[in-house]
Amino acid sequence: MECFSLTISQSGRADAVLSASVDGLTRSAAQRWLEEGRVTLAGQPVKKNTRLSPGDTLTVYPPEAEEIDLIPQDIPLDVVYEDGDVIVVNKPVGMVVHPAPGHPDGTLVNALLHHCQASLSGINGQLRPGIVHRIDRDTSGLLIAAKNDRAHLALAQQLQDHSLFRLYHAVAVGGFREERGTVNAPIARHPTDRKRMAVCRPGEGREAVTHYQVVDSRGGYTHLTCRLETGRTHQIRVHMASIGHPLLGDTVYGSKKPYPGLAGQCLHAAQLTFVHPSTGQSMTVEAPLPHWFTAVLHRLELK
Repeated sequence: MECFSLTISQSGRADAVLSASVDGLTRSAAQRWLEEGRVTLAGQPVKKNTRLSPGDTLTVYPPEAEEIDLIPQDIPLDVVYEDGDVIVVNKPVGMVVHPAPGHPDGTLVNALLHHCQASLSGINGQLRPGIVHRIDRDTSGLLIAAKNDRAHLALAQQLQDHSLFRLYHAVAVGGFREERGTVNAPIARHPTDRKRMAVCRPGEGREAVTHYQVVDSRGGYTHLTCRLETGRTHQIRVHMASIGHPLLGDTVYGSKKPYPGLAGQCLHAAQLTFVHPSTGQSMTVEAPLPHWFTAVLHRLELK
């Protein structure tokens, strides 16, 4: 795999900044790249605890993609857009994005391997080919995958500089006093429960910004849209819970009692805007609200 340049937009430890700048690259993988001398600054290898500053330009030499031993599976995909560089799918609730403990197959990656055959980027390693960003298992909606490394790097850069926009629809518990607002609060792993995320003090986690707008509110529930400026794990769920409005059906950050008719949180990725890696044109794709979501809106008399 060819090397690439990466201009840093935030300060911090090299391992943290690298993992935040290459979407889908875990902190441990970033540390491994640094330890192997795969990242340089002004021609010198960068150590994992080196402090980087905005404007620093790194040269990154990713390892060659490992052989993929995943099994392509003929799983139906709702393809919203596809060309030689990217594919955008409308992921259903219940589908895991990539293999993980407890979910060795039946994932979106297995389906993409069958659908795209050999045309998927290898930057994220053998378990996440093509995956540029993720959405939770019980969140439905749009997800973009890259068919080659050039497209992957271009989309990852857009995630870093916030030019790739994602708009979600959600139903939250409680009524909002204001029609719109912004939650700007860093997110990190929960200090005692490693399966959860939590809002933390500035400087301790990763920057996270969510803009929200109320669509309708009544009966103690609110239909709102959320636009991500950043893309942290569980970001909307954590941010809404942090301001006292957990998402309906979210048994991790809200009520432990499931909501009838929901497999998890009431959250759908409805719109995705990105700059095409080859043409340079801005593109917007949309996925209508699924039946289960509109059924909840009807039940709660929300629009």
